[in-house]
Amino acid sequence: MVFEKTYRGKRVLITGHTGFKGSWLAEWLLSLGAEICGLSRDVPTTPAHFELNGLASEVQHNICDIRDIERAREIVMRFKPDFIFHLAAQATVSTSYHDPIDTVQSNVLGTTNTLQILRDVDWPVSVVMITSDKCYENVEWIWGYRENDRVGGKDIYSASKAAADIIISAFYRTYFAGSDSPVRLASARAGNVIGGGDWAKDRIVADCVRAWTEKQPVVIRAPNATRPWQHVLEPLSGYLLLAERLSTQAPGLLGEPFNFGPAADQNVTVRALIERLAEKWGYNDPKAAYEIQSNETYNEAGLLKLNCDKALARLNWRPVLHTEECIDMTAQWYVHWHDGSPPRQRTHRQIELYTERARERQHAWAS
Repeated sequence: MVFEKTYRGKRVLITGHTGFKGSWLAEWLLSLGAEICGLSRDVPTTPAHFELNGLASEVQHNICDIRDIERAREIVMRFKPDFIFHLAAQATVSTSYHDPIDTVQSNVLGTTNTLQILRDVDWPVSVVMITSDKCYENVEWIWGYRENDRVGGKDIYSASKAAADIIISAFYRTYFAGSDSPVRLASARAGNVIGGGDWAKDRIVADCVRAWTEKQPVVIRAPNATRPWQHVLEPLSGYLLLAERLSTQAPGLLGEPFNFGPAADQNVTVRALIERLAEKWGYNDPKAAYEIQSNETYNEAGLLKLNCDKALARLNWRPVLHTEECIDMTAQWYVHWHDGSPPRQRTHRQIELYTERARERQHAWAS
């Protein structure tokens, strides 16, 4: 199995393990034979992928706010992980408008606390700090953002992610850059992630499922906005590969940020995404599945793309799925859930399918 040699029998700490990406990462690592310790302040949604899959009984499940540094430190020091994936964050743009303080505290202070705790680590540990493509100062240009492009933000959420990235870089250079440091650290930035089991507020797929379950059209704000849609397993494969390479002391990775996004020609509009989802849900006329409603409350980026050449050059990573496959896998997960099929079985099958396609398409990391 892909990555099994690296993670079988290893201790892996995931902050934000109850979230959408965190729970998918936990499932993948469990299938590889890893021992998982999770740290999250709550289960963020109802329903939740984490709870539907019964993961509380499969991992060391700790309810702990990453802003509580003493409690978080106690968990880390007791577990002594071989790998850490930091995903704990306030992850919804609209929430940042209503509660900017919580957003900044979670995304900036939470990241700082995690890094501060790492200063006390005296055993070898490979760490991937996950931020977001929203960290870039978006000037709506047509080419993808590279890791050395300017970070910044026109809104609180983007600014919090940019600040987190700056702090990660500063902590690395100040405390972890020495050859004697046991902490091998890098950061990761991903685009708009979709997939089964996401029920977060104001996330396009979750909004569709909620509306269509009630036989109502979904209301959308920016149908022509283009996003780097990718299935949740795409960036997770990048995170797992990056951590693996950190653990083997591959050169040119320490302290570096990496983009994990879809191929440059795979970006599609919100409208195109919804209409394909609607077809898979069973709509004869996909245009009946949504309504457009202007909303000036939130800053909506019209175009946002990532350049992933660095991940290809240094990690030999590239995305596996075409956009249509990404959307179809997402729709299939929700259709099976809506029909009453076991969601964990579908999750496991999609992880298997993803790795099978990576092998078929001769991706180096899957060989």
